[in-house]
Amino acid sequence: MVLYRKAKCFGQKCYLLKKMEISVAEAEKRTGKNAVNMQETYTVYLIETRPVDAASEGTNPALDSLWRRYSEFELLRNYLLVTYPFAVVPPLPEKRAEFVWHKLSADNMDPDFVERRRVGLENFLLRVASHPVLSSDKIFYLFLTEADSRLKALNATFRVKNPDKRFAEMKHYGDELQSVISQLLRVRARAADRLYGVYKVHGNYGRVFSEWSAIEKEMGDGLQSAGHHMDAYAASVDDILEEEEHYADQLKEYLFYADALRYMCRKHELTQYELEMAVQDLTSKKQQQEELATGTIRTFSLKGMTSKLFGQETPEQREAKLKMLETQIEEGEEQVKERNAECDEFVKSAWVDIERFKEQKDHDLRESLISYAIMQISMCKKGIQVWNNAKECFNKM
Repeated sequence: MVLYRKAKCFGQKCYLLKKMEISVAEAEKRTGKNAVNMQETYTVYLIETRPVDAASEGTNPALDSLWRRYSEFELLRNYLLVTYPFAVVPPLPEKRAEFVWHKLSADNMDPDFVERRRVGLENFLLRVASHPVLSSDKIFYLFLTEADSRLKALNATFRVKNPDKRFAEMKHYGDELQSVISQLLRVRARAADRLYGVYKVHGNYGRVFSEWSAIEKEMGDGLQSAGHHMDAYAASVDDILEEEEHYADQLKEYLFYADALRYMCRKHELTQYELEMAVQDLTSKKQQQEELATGTIRTFSLKGMTSKLFGQETPEQREAKLKMLETQIEEGEEQVKERNAECDEFVKSAWVDIERFKEQKDHDLRESLISYAIMQISMCKKGIQVWNNAKECFNKM
């Protein structure tokens, strides 16, 4: 069962993915000392790459490979978030086991969890490599090919006076997406728990029928056969729940995509904030110029009080300040112009990628939910068939 689908391009050329085969081949547990010289156990993941051109020419070059920790994937994603704020950056798989039904292990070193995360990390790399913009990033390429690449994470907090309603709605959309998928995952976990109980009941039936068959001479064969069907049905629960967990991982990917949408909105707020600060500074400089030229102080200020207490400035001093303010106003107008252009370009680029993301999301979730429904239908048909087979065994007794 494949956890994730291969990354697809929606109306764009998959630049890096057409040139390079990328995989996270395996995971390995290691022990070493951390930054504070404490012993710790962690997991590393083997990234393997190979040029596609060489394979198409009939040659079979050796795989390039390097090991990365999960924290390095986080650094890469943070770098992409900062460098491409207009892009919906693909999410990473969960760092810790969440939204699992209680029969499954929540241990981060559990082999099943590590395997699911390995596949999720591979899917992350394929998503980035198929993105029309992110795939051409030099740092991303170095992350795949050079073990000593360096990444930095940035963050900022701020508040704008006039937020863009479109991005406010997009932030709400991201919150709703995360909320709905979280609820869906919780419901799925509860359903999985109940399903586990149902299957174990069938396992109990199988044991009872088998024990019963040992003391019944006339109905022994029928009871034994019915018990066999019940045992087979109960034994299939692990495979079904494992398949369900695969679909849950696909939903979790979009749970984490919501963080990328919120980050994009925060980046737009930062751009808007910088524009507002530039406009505010320019307005202040123009007001100072007007007050200095007319000699009228419109607002209370320490400078105004100083002028009243110690007298007005000389004409030469006022002229020098006016020239300096004129230069600062010219620079401020240019800065406001640049900030406006930056904000407009961000909005334009962001909405292009948002539309691409929505198309990708609709395709992936539709495919996942349809496949999940088909699996559930198949499971129900199998349960009905088991009971029909058992009834036939009873009828023959």
